[in-house]
Amino acid sequence: MRARLPIFMSIVFASAFVRSEEAVCPLLEGEFKPGGLLWGEVIPGTSVRFANIDVPVLPDGSFVIGLGRNAPTEMDLTVGGSLICTLDIADREYRISRVEGVPQRTVTPPPEQLERIRHEREKVRAAKSQRIENEAFLQAVKVGLSWPATGRISGVYGSQRFYNGNPGNPHYGVDIAQPTGTPVYSPGPGLVTLAEPDLFYSGGTVILDHGYGLSSSFLHMSRIDVVVGDVLEVGDLIGAIGATGRATGPHLDWRMSWFNQRVDPQLLVPPMP
Repeated sequence: MRARLPIFMSIVFASAFVRSEEAVCPLLEGEFKPGGLLWGEVIPGTSVRFANIDVPVLPDGSFVIGLGRNAPTEMDLTVGGSLICTLDIADREYRISRVEGVPQRTVTPPPEQLERIRHEREKVRAAKSQRIENEAFLQAVKVGLSWPATGRISGVYGSQRFYNGNPGNPHYGVDIAQPTGTPVYSPGPGLVTLAEPDLFYSGGTVILDHGYGLSSSFLHMSRIDVVVGDVLEVGDLIGAIGATGRATGPHLDWRMSWFNQRVDPQLLVPPMP
């Protein structure tokens, strides 16, 4: 069975459909555009699948899903194994810039660093692959996150540079420019699953798992004040802004992921104060 999913949610209707005994397309809240995070409810115990991912469903039936940078204009959410709900996703434009005459050594890492990079990527992948099931973490995220630092936004989600005609990796976070040593605070509750002082690309790096596939990453930090296993609440100190790794100046690069989908942190916080 296929149905088109409505993009407006009423709390009254949400409460009503949870009591139904038949699978129905859930009403979702959030940003229906690439980089957005959506959440809704199904009957407790109902399976949900999205973007080839078996979506974790909380005991109360609530769940979240993330839309990646290149999400198509239509995506299917499968409920109860057979009901296919079609989501309409808005288009989104990104900042694209082209830089010519860049020395290749600044674009491509030196060969002697490739094994280090591979090993570090495995560490990051392992940290993000953990399945933290703490309902309080995720419920707090749905209420809203806070900025981990405030300052001038120097880079935005989705932007991309072409070096000498070749596309670089898109930027998946939001950059906050502040002097080295500026404190970085937890934007929401979570469990620290990675705390590394010197990764090749991202320098001082912390990953904070918010539960059920959603995590935050904080890059280029000059100091890390947490260790793996720390449980953080909103406003707890994580470390300090820096320019470690492949950075051209001091800033915090804050990124968020839902499983393998990169979501836009700016869509989950109020305007920069």
